Amino acid sequence: MATRINLLDWRAARRARRRKEFLTMLGLGLGAGVALLGLGYVTMTGAVDHQNQRNAYLTAQIRDLDKQIKEIEELEKVKANLVSRMNVIQQLQESRSATVHFFDEIVNTLPDGVNLESIKQSGQNVTIEGTAESSGRISAYIKNLDASPWFRNPKLVVIKTGEKNKQRNSEFTLQVTNLTKATADGDGGSAGGAP
Repeated sequence: MATRINLLDWRAARRARRRKEFLTMLGLGLGAGVALLGLGYVTMTGAVDHQNQRNAYLTAQIRDLDKQIKEIEELEKVKANLVSRMNVIQQLQESRSATVHFFDEIVNTLPDGVNLESIKQSGQNVTIEGTAESSGRISAYIKNLDASPWFRNPKLVVIKTGEKNKQRNSEFTLQVTNLTKATADGDGGSAGGAP
């Protein structure tokens, strides 16, 4: 066996060994750090991509829902239009008998010697123009209108006395309110407004 003599300083050898260990650990630490950074980057990129996909899906769903909401709004408009038309038709159906009763009552309240020339209606207000043989016949007509369940508040607006065809006539204008009777005679239903 040979004797080994180390001529190197033991401290320098230990320093070199520690330095080598330090550099190795430093390399391993840097490698682990780079690996962790890469893993973090890949994880974050994957999470961002996943969230972007979810956002795109939600945006597409919102777009579809907006289209459906617009379709529903259009259908609501069509429905409201149809309901209003149905209401108008129903009112016309209900007022059909009222028109007949209105004209029937105009004729029933008309005394002899009174001729009607025009009937105009605005809402419930009715303006009647005509001629009569005397003022007494106009007075009787007003009383008949007042007694009718279909009319209220007859008012004489204008009366003119003159001669026409060698006969003395009174031209008159009346205003009366047309009422909606609760139950029309003979039909048992509600009568609508005026013609």
